[in-house]
Amino acid sequence: MSIAQIMEVLHAAVVTAIKVSAPVLLVSMAVGLVISILQAATQIHEQTMTFVPKLIAIAVVLVFLGAWMMETMGDFTKYIFSTIVSLN
Repeated sequence: MSIAQIMEVLHAAVVTAIKVSAPVLLVSMAVGLVISILQAATQIHEQTMTFVPKLIAIAVVLVFLGAWMMETMGDFTKYIFSTIVSLN
């Protein structure tokens, strides 16, 4: 396996990881920001006030985008297996 092939596989892995994790991370950051602004405005600093909305938002994202995430990971797995087969 050449260096170019290794770099291609690593690039595909990083792109896939970013595509799969980005929706969850972005929603979590957005909800955290909104809750932080509300906490600063109301001066209520309760830990569960940030945890529960983030948990609910992440669950909603996973329900709506879970199938797409699994399809993306499946495509990457097929790509890896086809690369392994082509090494012979």
